[in-house]
Amino acid sequence: MKITLLGAGNSGLAMAAHLSQQGHEVTLWNRSRETIAQLIETKTIHCEGMLTGSFSVELVTDNLEEAIENPDAILITTPANAHRELAELIGKQIKKSTVMVLNPGRTFGALEFREIYGEHNQIYPQTIAETQTIIYTCRKIAPDAVNIIAFKSDVLISTFDPKQNSSVIQSLPQCLQPFLKPARSMVQTSIGNVGMVLHCAPLLLNAGWTENVHNTYKYYYDGITPSVGRLLEKIDGERVEVSRRLGHEVETTVEWLRRSYGVEGDSLFAAIQSNEAYKYIDAPSQLDHRYILEDIPYGLVPLEAVGHELGLAMNDTGLIIDLASSIMELDFRAMGRSIKDYRFLLDPKGEVHHG
Repeated sequence: MKITLLGAGNSGLAMAAHLSQQGHEVTLWNRSRETIAQLIETKTIHCEGMLTGSFSVELVTDNLEEAIENPDAILITTPANAHRELAELIGKQIKKSTVMVLNPGRTFGALEFREIYGEHNQIYPQTIAETQTIIYTCRKIAPDAVNIIAFKSDVLISTFDPKQNSSVIQSLPQCLQPFLKPARSMVQTSIGNVGMVLHCAPLLLNAGWTENVHNTYKYYYDGITPSVGRLLEKIDGERVEVSRRLGHEVETTVEWLRRSYGVEGDSLFAAIQSNEAYKYIDAPSQLDHRYILEDIPYGLVPLEAVGHELGLAMNDTGLIIDLASSIMELDFRAMGRSIKDYRFLLDPKGEVHHG
């Protein structure tokens, strides 16, 4: 298959290497040419961990029109803050219908993407889907190298009509299909976004350690202590209650960890401590990181907005948004996805319309 990957970060490099290793024709696009300068020259990605070796891709480019010229599928691995712009640019430039998957969509990513794309292109309809998370636990270790620490099991994927989810999986490269599972509803992929639970609060609560230039720490193993874990469980409880009010209750983060990694543990702290894949993940070295800049405005902010629309207090979710806004001196609620973007999705009973 001819696959276009948009985004050359952790996930983009991992997916590009995986697809290339399986014989697919991969085009890798990134907005910043500086980020991919070496890859443009060599077209080679070096892998270690679960996938080892050096793998060649067909094309590396910063020219989006060139990248989306004739793909069988477009897989988007950029941060969520790029989704709106990409939807507009793709809408203006694409000349065919295909399947597009946000890996992941974060909270309501596919909904936003569909709306923006539709404003700019009514000629070529697209099958737009989102995953709950990326299928790889991975870290970019050089501009042309990635460490794939683990493959996650049963990553949920959904488009707007859940009846089409299995066929969406079948339309993707065969090597990805074993790691994907059709969701019952897009609520499961959007409100099922566990990154906003695991990423935001621990980094903020470890701000002093994060900014310490002399030491580092393991993000999950050191940064999520029993007390931090209890706060995360409260935020998680609010997330699950939002999904319940929307008619499609999602699993807790502990349940997700058990399913994705096969770990044990009755509490979130215990489950994280038993996850071998998390043992090797260093914490970010600064707060100016996607764990805050992506997961707050494109995760917690829309979660809180929908929760408020459904009559929930969302106190612990709001606490983390307030803390991030104060520490970073940014208005994350103004920056992020808000209820106005998808109010039409909620009927008086709080059910999501997929059509």
